[in-house]
This record gives sequence, structure tokens and C-alpha cells, in this order.
Amino acid sequence: MKLTIVGTGYVGLVTGVGFANLGNDVICLDVDRGKIAMLESGELPIYEPGLSEIFERNVAAGRLKFTTDVMQAIDDGEIIFICVGTPPGTSQAADLTAVEETAAAIGRYIKGYKVIVNKSTVPVGTAEKVRAVIRQHQQNDVPFDVVSNPEFLREGAAVKDFENPDRIILGTDSKRSEEIMTSLYRALARTGRPIMITDIKSAEIIKYASNAMLATRISFMNQLAHLCEATGADIQSVSKGIGLDGRIGSRFLHAGLGYGGSCFPKDVKALIATLKEFGCEADLLEAVDRVNEQQKFLAIEKLEKTLSIQNSTVAIWGLSFKPKTDDIREAPAIKIIEALQEKGANIHAYDPVAIPNAKKFLKEVRYFSNPYEAIRDCDALIVATEWDEFRNLDMRAVKVLLKRPILIDGRNVYDSGEMREQGFTYLGIGR
Repeated sequence: MKLTIVGTGYVGLVTGVGFANLGNDVICLDVDRGKIAMLESGELPIYEPGLSEIFERNVAAGRLKFTTDVMQAIDDGEIIFICVGTPPGTSQAADLTAVEETAAAIGRYIKGYKVIVNKSTVPVGTAEKVRAVIRQHQQNDVPFDVVSNPEFLREGAAVKDFENPDRIILGTDSKRSEEIMTSLYRALARTGRPIMITDIKSAEIIKYASNAMLATRISFMNQLAHLCEATGADIQSVSKGIGLDGRIGSRFLHAGLGYGGSCFPKDVKALIATLKEFGCEADLLEAVDRVNEQQKFLAIEKLEKTLSIQNSTVAIWGLSFKPKTDDIREAPAIKIIEALQEKGANIHAYDPVAIPNAKKFLKEVRYFSNPYEAIRDCDALIVATEWDEFRNLDMRAVKVLLKRPILIDGRNVYDSGEMREQGFTYLGIGR
């Protein structure tokens, strides 16, 4: 099939490369000329494990192309995927400006039947808006269908998630578009992954509800972590005991410094706004959001109990919001660094891949290409992201390099008993 992907961010790029790798002809459209030039030169604007290899393969095969030509891209695609950003607006509701601008362009340039697919994370009712905007800008009455096909790609595992999805959600009110989309996803369905056909509004809600449920589990454990610290219990034992219940499961039951990234924070806030828009209570999700925001500053609270922060030097390991990505959006590490700087601390920072992005937002931070060098002569170390490489470092060397052996383990990477035996002032989360 011929596909047009509008937007070359995390979702659009992984989706486009993934579909090209399944044998489709894909053209990725973006208004950012710099990003398109980068892609045409063979350079990826994001870090995502496994993406580079299939990107290069499909560009070489001629199945994957990039353009800023809106008219040509819309004309070429049988299926047009809208994968543009939906950042929080002033009221925390999703800002649909880019979605509506894309719909307007489709309306102006559409010449024959197309399936328009909302893959951006959008609130319930967006498909109706997209349909209305397209019709408003049409010069001729050209038929089209709008489908909701939410993405469930985890940054750091997006390629794997595309190729082996838990489920494929297709929200449609047209048999024609259902058959086309089912045919497109047939290769992935052969892996035993279910395709769920539903109405459009249910599909739109499923995406937000999924992220909000996972965010709720995280905030639930983070609130329990405070009880564990107050009573002398261990949150990791509690997490394991809860997770062994088959009704609950073990995933997303880990206490830490809170969730971040481009999805959970904005999606929870957007769902709160949508609930209120329709006159529904949102107190549960408001609590989830509040707990998460407070949790990001827990590392500072712990540090203040052991150290005078003003004029101290604090090392931060991990800048991305999670491992295996260079995405620093809503990353706890960024807010921790900004708060420490306000209190007069000097910052040393290390991350395997996220330093270039961090440099765009953080000022007066010393960056290092080696985790050991980052901590040399520092008064404390905060582990803010659970990169695998942090798990097997020589912690005896870490203790020697630190001016003071203060370790704030914001992700519970290390064994608390071992760290204390080695002489660290060890402070984990809920332990």
C-alpha cells in the first residue's frame, strides 16, 4: 500500500519506518525542513534502539522517502496517518492545532478516496473535528473516512512494540475503511496479536485510559513508598508481594522519582480536562498527577537531610525520563537539576545518550562522557534514570571518587544493604 505519514517525531518516524519494513511504500511529511533534510541525509533526529538499521534498509530499498511537499504527499497516500504533536494547551487539554492544520491541508489537496488515520493521541471527539475540518476545506465533494488507530509505542522499545503489538485498536464507522486498515495490519496480526474493531470514540478513549491506568499504578506505589519509609518496610518487597497476585501483575509497580516523558504527564492532564469538559469528576486522576509532581522533588528532600545544598556539587546519573531513549520531556532529572541550581548547587551530569538534548534546556551544567568522571569530588550522587550500565559499575570506586559517600538512589537500582555495608549514606525510595 501507499502510505503518507504526517509528522516525523517518535510516533511518526517509527510508524513510517515500521510500515516500510513490512513492504509498503511510505512517504513521511513534515513542515520542518531541517528535520527532513537530516532524514534525507540518512541521519535520525531521535535515538531509538533498532530503528537505525531498518531505517537505512528501507531508504536503500526505495520504500521510505521524506518530503515537505504537502500537496504531493497527500495526493500519493492511499492511507494518511496523522502523527503530529498534541502538547498541553493553557487549560492542560490537548492542543489540536497541528491536527486541525493537517486536516485542513488534506481537505484542500484530496482528489480521491482516502483513509485518514488519527494516530496522534487525541481526546474523544477529535475524529469528528477532523472530518468537519476536511469537509470545510474541500473544493469538491471527495469521499474519505476517518479512523482512530491509537499508538502504544514505548520509547526505548518502540520498534519492538510496532512489530509485536499487544493489540491493534481500530476505531471506525465504515466497512470500507475497516477492510483497508485490517489488510494493512494483516502482517502484524499473523503474529497472533489481536485486531480489535470498535467505534471511533471508544478507540479515542482507550489510548488515554491506558496511559492513565499505568500512571495510576506508578503514583499508587510512590505514595505507598512514603508509608514504607515511615514504618521501616521495603517497597520492593511490597511491590513483589502485590505483583504476584494474578489479578494485579507486576508491571508498573515500581516506586521512584515519578513518571515523565511525552505521554503520561500530558495524557493524564488531558484526560482530566476531558472529564471536566463533559461534567465528570476527575479527583482520582488529579491525585495521580499531584502525587507524581511531588515525587520528582523527593530526591532533593532526601538530600537536604544529609547535606547543605548551597555551594555543594551534586552529580546526576541519567537525564532522560527513562532508559533507552534520549527524550528529556518531563524528565524528573531536569526538574531536580533546576531545583538544585535554585538552591545554589553546582551540577555534574552524565547520561549515555541524552546530553545533547539536555544542553538545549539546562544552563551552567558540567557534562561528562563517563559516569566515574561525573562524580569525581562531588558531595553527593543522585541516580535519576535506571540505565542498565549503572547496575554493574564498581561502586567501591564510586565511593572513593565521591567527596562524600552520599547516594540518592531515585530508581532503587542498588541493594540497600550492600551499599550501606560499603559505607554509603544510602537513601532509596520507600526503603
